[in-house]
Amino acid sequence: MTATGQHPVVLFGTCFTNYNRPEVGGAAYRVLTHNDCQIACPSLSCCGMPALDAGDIALAQRKARDNVRRLLPWVERGFAIAVVNPTCSLMMRQEVPELLRGSDRELAEAAERVATATRDLGEYLFELRAAGHFKEDFRSTPDADVAYHAPCHLRMQNIGFRGRDLMRRIPGVTPKLVAECCGHDGTWAMKKEYFELSMRNGAKAFDGMLATGAALWTSDCPLASVQFEQACGTRVLHPVEVLDRAYREDGFATKVEAKAHG
Repeated sequence: MTATGQHPVVLFGTCFTNYNRPEVGGAAYRVLTHNDCQIACPSLSCCGMPALDAGDIALAQRKARDNVRRLLPWVERGFAIAVVNPTCSLMMRQEVPELLRGSDRELAEAAERVATATRDLGEYLFELRAAGHFKEDFRSTPDADVAYHAPCHLRMQNIGFRGRDLMRRIPGVTPKLVAECCGHDGTWAMKKEYFELSMRNGAKAFDGMLATGAALWTSDCPLASVQFEQACGTRVLHPVEVLDRAYREDGFATKVEAKAHG
């Protein structure tokens, strides 16, 4: 845990970040640190989505109980919970309280408290900006159109497209929104028998991203990013990776100072 920082937050990296794209978690940690956050990274279980997706309610409930018990002490200390993957933040906010509603009263109430404290990572950073605490001291910029895919599980939370909105603050960046389903659908696209069908279901999203003509593609959902990379051959960044790079002078080819005075 970072010992200093004015804004206490638990960074919930999620399984995909921990085991597949640790660079996203690293970028999130650096961006939160840059914005004066006190960051806790406790050991957490899977959010339970794969179990729920497969119909294993008992396993999903075990994961939910484990995470609620580990997160509640942080919530009681005033920490928010910033989740990297929209699928996982949706689970923590909506499904976990439902899974534990039939549990003992104390655990059910704890699940509601954890859900209330949970934010999507972009949402949390945007709340910092709304409070005047988000730093916009960007030092480099892609200085170009950026394709931004809005994941289904983010749209379900009805919190806006905050990853896109934050990238707009980088000088020269104009995100182009694509809101079609990529076809990943939880763990469905990971199954061999459904992979080709998932590619067909995501065709509108693939075509929409290609139609932007943008050289830099982004999505808040690392799972959606896999779909785009497999279908289109284009590496997709999380918006927090773009912010992380823009805070560095060598993050992108165009320096903000040079652009401002050029």
